[in-house]
Amino acid sequence: MLFVTIALALANIYAGIKWIILLTDTDGANGGWQLLCCAVLLIVSIVLMCGFLMLEPNEARVLTFFGKYRGTFTRTGYFWVNPLLSSKKVSLRARNLDAEPIKVNDKTGNPVMIGLVLVWKLKDTYKALFEVDTQTMAANPAAIGSDTKGLMNALENFVRVQSDAALRQVAGQYAYDDEDTKTGEPTLRSSADEINEQLEQKLDERLALAGIEVVEARINYLAYAPEIAAVMLRRQQASAIITAREKIVEGAVSMVKMALDKLSNEEIVELDDDKKAAMVSNLLVVLCGDDNAQPVVNTGTLNH
Repeated sequence: MLFVTIALALANIYAGIKWIILLTDTDGANGGWQLLCCAVLLIVSIVLMCGFLMLEPNEARVLTFFGKYRGTFTRTGYFWVNPLLSSKKVSLRARNLDAEPIKVNDKTGNPVMIGLVLVWKLKDTYKALFEVDTQTMAANPAAIGSDTKGLMNALENFVRVQSDAALRQVAGQYAYDDEDTKTGEPTLRSSADEINEQLEQKLDERLALAGIEVVEARINYLAYAPEIAAVMLRRQQASAIITAREKIVEGAVSMVKMALDKLSNEEIVELDDDKKAAMVSNLLVVLCGDDNAQPVVNTGTLNH
């Protein structure tokens, strides 16, 4: 068709030259026919030129014939189609959405800030254009056929809204953590893989209406809301201190027991129950105290 169009253009130029020559001729009887032929060739050439289209990899053209869907053209290269077909260009490439953190209530009612990152791409062009109202959602509906960016931005707005709804739904099913209950149930902080899988499933259900495929979805931000962040931080610090103290006491008791057994087995010194209690008390104070112990030298006997 490219060669046919070029041939018609050359014929149009030839007919125009012949018409000019006939106008300058004194006879000029066939000038009207030459002008009509030139006009017809010009109109046909322009119409045929409107049928050419070029597609890069992962691009598509949605074709309609007077409002009726005729198919999606996805072949890469330079082609000619029926110029009476209307085409709308869409992108099939993967796109990234980094959603701003939103405030939601977890399963226990605590407000948390949570955000996600989503990788998606267009899979079904018919649903994207005719199942979702992308025409009016675009910034410039009049240029929706040629403005691929406007169409994809309209789809991205749809993805953003549905991602927000899916994230709220998933986050509300889990607690932030289980430090208080110790139930062993999945939580937002400890079960990232399960949460991400659940999030992808919810997004697939919501975005399938627009023919969008979810490549990957994961939570990339998780924190307590600012109004309770300070309180929760103190709770976590207290829990960490208690855990550390338990470990210190456990180790101190083991060391005291080892010291008493060592003194008894090697018969270094004989201690009665009162002196053993005093020794245990002193060792526990030294081992469990935050500050370094100040030694007191006893130069007398054990009875003093």
